[in-house]
Amino acid sequence: MTATEIKELEDRLWTAADELRANSKLTATEYSFPVLGLIFLRQAYNRFLVAKVGIEKDLPVHPQRGIRAITKNDFKSAKAIFLPDKAQWSTIINLPDKEDIGEYINNAMRGIEAEYEVLEGVLPKDYNLFEDDLLRTLVRIFNDEALDNVTGDVFGRIYEYFLNKFASAGAQEGGEFFTPPSLVNAIVNIIEPNHGIVFDPAVGSAGMFVQTAHFIEEKEGGDPMKKVTFYGQEKANQNTRLAKMNMKVHGLEGNIIEGNTFYEDKHDLVGQCDFVMANPPFNVDKVDKKKDSVKNDPRLPFGLMTNDNANYLWIQYFYAYLNDKGRAGFVMASSASDAGKSEMKIRRQLVDTGAVDVMVSIGTKFFYTRSLPCSLWFFDNGKASDKKRKDKTLMLDLRDVYRKVSSSLHDFTDEQLQNIRAIVHLYRGDNKLLKENKKQYQTKVKNTLMTCDVLIGELNSMKGIDLGIKHTSIDSIKNDRKAILQSIKDEITKTKELLKTDAVKKDKDEKELKKTHIKTLEEFSKAVKQQTDKAIYYQKEYDWLQSKFPNDNYEDVAGLCKVVSREDISNNDYSLTAGQYVGVAPQIDEDFEYEERMAEIKLELDGLNKEAIGLAKTIQNNLTEIGL
Repeated sequence: MTATEIKELEDRLWTAADELRANSKLTATEYSFPVLGLIFLRQAYNRFLVAKVGIEKDLPVHPQRGIRAITKNDFKSAKAIFLPDKAQWSTIINLPDKEDIGEYINNAMRGIEAEYEVLEGVLPKDYNLFEDDLLRTLVRIFNDEALDNVTGDVFGRIYEYFLNKFASAGAQEGGEFFTPPSLVNAIVNIIEPNHGIVFDPAVGSAGMFVQTAHFIEEKEGGDPMKKVTFYGQEKANQNTRLAKMNMKVHGLEGNIIEGNTFYEDKHDLVGQCDFVMANPPFNVDKVDKKKDSVKNDPRLPFGLMTNDNANYLWIQYFYAYLNDKGRAGFVMASSASDAGKSEMKIRRQLVDTGAVDVMVSIGTKFFYTRSLPCSLWFFDNGKASDKKRKDKTLMLDLRDVYRKVSSSLHDFTDEQLQNIRAIVHLYRGDNKLLKENKKQYQTKVKNTLMTCDVLIGELNSMKGIDLGIKHTSIDSIKNDRKAILQSIKDEITKTKELLKTDAVKKDKDEKELKKTHIKTLEEFSKAVKQQTDKAIYYQKEYDWLQSKFPNDNYEDVAGLCKVVSREDISNNDYSLTAGQYVGVAPQIDEDFEYEERMAEIKLELDGLNKEAIGLAKTIQNNLTEIGL
C-alpha cells in the first residue's frame, strides 16, 4: 500500500468514525479510547491470521498423534497475540443482532487480558456506553476490506493518526498523552537511539518508542527489539494504558509502569540509560519538595530550585539517567532556556559538565492544545571524548522552519526533518548525510521532470493539442507549466463547446467520446500540476541546503545556526536560547514568486475552508443537542 493510499484510508476511516461520534451522545473523551481499542483488536486479528498460517506450516507431525495443536506460545515468536475464538474479529463482525455487542466486546477484551499479563487492566472495556446500532456501525467501519491484508506498520500509522486527531479534538485533558510527530521525529533524528536502554519517564502514548523503532528499521536496519530495550513511566492510568496498547499495535515490547516521576523512580535507572527521550508537562507547580524522596533524590545532582516550577526537576532527571556515553533529547518550555536565580545556577552547573550538545528553538503552533513556542534540549555525555566538540554547543533556531498545516497548526515536512538531521551531522563532523540529501533531491527533481516529459509526449500526440514544448527543465518549468495548462484548458473549452452542437448531441457515441476526452484532459492537468509542484518543491529543498552550506561542511549561518563555546554561554548569563546566539538572517531582496505564493495561499485557504466546515458541523450538532 502506497503512502497516498494509506493517507486516503486514514482520512476515510477517521471521517466515518468522527461523523458517527458527532451524531451520538458521546463526548470525544468517552469515544476515543474504545475506538483505539477497536483498531487494536482489528490489527491483532490481522497479525493473528498471518502468524497462524506460518505456524501451521511448521507444526511438527507425530506418527500416531498427527499434527500438534497450535498453542499460545507459538504466537510469541511470530510477534502476534493469541486470540481466543470469542475475541477474533471475524466472530465480532458476524455477531447476531440479538447479541449485546457492547458487552460482548468487553468480554473479548477481558479474554485477551487473561492471556497476557502485560495487558491486564489495559484494554478498554466500556463499550456498553455505546448504543448498539452505533457500535455495530463503528465495527463495520473498521471492517473496511482495505484493512484485510495490510501490515502491522499500516495499523500503527492508523493508530497514530487517530491519536493525533483525538488530541486535536481535545479528547484528553490538555492533550498531554500525545507529542506531535514532528517534535518526536526531530528528537529521534538528533539523538539517533539505536542500541541499549531507551527510557521515557513521561511516556504518554509511547510515541518516542514507536518512532525509535521506525528509525532503527528505516535508518539502521534490523529488528528494534534486538537492539534496544524500552522502559517507560507515566503518571496517568489512561496514558499508561494507551502506551501499552500503542506498543502492542506496533508489535513492540516495553516495560511501562504507572508512577509519579516526581516522587517515584520505578525503574531505578540512574546512570544506566543509553538514551532518554521525553515530552514532560511544562511549568508544573506544587511539587512537594519537602518530601524525603525529593530532598534526597539522586536524580537531582545540582540541587533543588527555590521557585515553584518543576522544569528543572525534569531537566536534571534526564541528565542523571544517562550513562557516560548516553544521549538525551526532550521538549521543554522556552522560558526554561534562560530562567534566572536558582534555575540559572543549576543551568550553569549543567553547562559546566560539557554535556549540553544541541539547543533548538521551535516556533509556535506545534502543539494541538497550546500555541506557545518551545525548545528542544539535547545532552551528549559521549562528546567529552570528542576534541572538537567537547567544549561546544550547537545553537539551532528553527522558528522560521515549518510547514503550515492549518491556521492553528504547524509541523515539519520529512525533508525539513532530514535537513535538520544533516545540520547536526555537520556539527558532529560528518557531511555524508548532507551530500546524500542533496543527491536525493536532485534525483527526485530529475525523476519528476522525466515524468513531465512523458506527459508532454502523450499530450503532444493528442489530436487538437500543440504544446510547442518537447522537454521541460527546472529552469523553464514554471513557464512550461503555464503553457501546458493553458493548452489543456483551451482544448477542454473547445470540446465543451462541441458538446453543445446539435451534431454531437444527436450522436451518443461521439458525445461519450467528447466527455471521455474532457475527463482525460482534466486528469492530465492534475498530473502536470502534481509533477511540476514536486519538481519545484524538491529543487527548493536542494537550494536551501546549497545556499546554507555551499561547501558541504558546517559553517555558522546567521538566523539559523551557530556553534558556541562554554565561554560564550557563560558570557551570556548561561542562556541556552538559540536565538540569542544565531542572530538574524540577512534580508535579501529577491524577486517575489507570485505563482509560488499563490499556490501556498490556495493550500492555506483549502485548509481554512475545511476547518470552517468542521466548525459549522460542530456548532450545528451543539445547537441540536440543546434543542435549538
